[in-house]
Amino acid sequence: MGPLSAPPCTQRIKWKGLLLTASLLNFWNPPTIAQVTIEAQPPKVSEGKDVLLLVHNLPQNLTGYMWYKGQIRDLYHYITSYVVDGQRITYGPTYSGRETVYSNASLLIQNVTREDAGSYTLHIIQRGDGTRGVTGNFTFTLYPKLPKPYITINNSKPRENKDVLAFTCEPKSENYTYIWWLNGESLPVSPRVKRPIENRILILPSVTRNETGPYQCEIRDRYGGIRSDPVTLNVLYDITCGFILFAPDGPDLPRIYPSFTYYRSGQNLDLSCFTESNPPAQYSWTINGKFQQSGQKLSIPQVTTKHRGLYACSVHNSATGKESSKSMTVEVSGKWIPASLAIGF
Repeated sequence: MGPLSAPPCTQRIKWKGLLLTASLLNFWNPPTIAQVTIEAQPPKVSEGKDVLLLVHNLPQNLTGYMWYKGQIRDLYHYITSYVVDGQRITYGPTYSGRETVYSNASLLIQNVTREDAGSYTLHIIQRGDGTRGVTGNFTFTLYPKLPKPYITINNSKPRENKDVLAFTCEPKSENYTYIWWLNGESLPVSPRVKRPIENRILILPSVTRNETGPYQCEIRDRYGGIRSDPVTLNVLYDITCGFILFAPDGPDLPRIYPSFTYYRSGQNLDLSCFTESNPPAQYSWTINGKFQQSGQKLSIPQVTTKHRGLYACSVHNSATGKESSKSMTVEVSGKWIPASLAIGF
């Protein structure tokens, strides 16, 4: 299947101007001469999604084609038409503003509603001796739109290693499958995390600061899925003067030490990167945009001129999902001579 051709610069004509043309086309309509088929993509459509009615086995030497809602080809069911000569697109009384017709006869319906469900008829007009029509019918079924889930939590400020925390994904339904996400990744099965059989409730028996971050739940049925808004978990952790709120934060703009950027060939390059982040950030280094290594420190023994370039330290907080980076330009030049060999120069 090739890519769709975008609709051309069109000339929009009011549907009443096609009364005479449509009457003639309906008059000249001999039996079907080609196996035109229409395929819905995706084949199962949920309310609010888009569906493409893709046409296969389109005949050659076309004059144009017309789309109708239902199986009756009259002006009261007329959606839109495409005329090959002049690449003109015309809209009829059942056009809602959400339909787009393409030059390959396919029809895109955006943001489908319950009223869009049912049969669609494509009437194809060919050149030749007289006007001949080919009609293809298609029916798609609209499935209920999934509600957006949401998370309830039994304790908004649990104490580390003391409180049991329970997330519940709403709404409840036997028709849904429930999936949990943390930091944008599917939450793996763990002996620390308890999940009742339907997986709708997520229990942390003794929450720790390492389990902070944005939690999401997803509900799925056989037609698709939808995720909740993230809920960020904050944990109170114990110090000698009481419990302190452990709220994920950062990372701040990182700092690179030392700050000087000029090296001579043969010297060792040792850089360190620091940032404020809660929980601690993950560090990585790039040189001229290419990944070099992970960690706070970067060491290159006996640099040469090939080590010139842009050095960047990037930091990432897995709890907040935020990133930051700092870069510096390193220059390497000249030939380094050890002091023991420099005597007498």
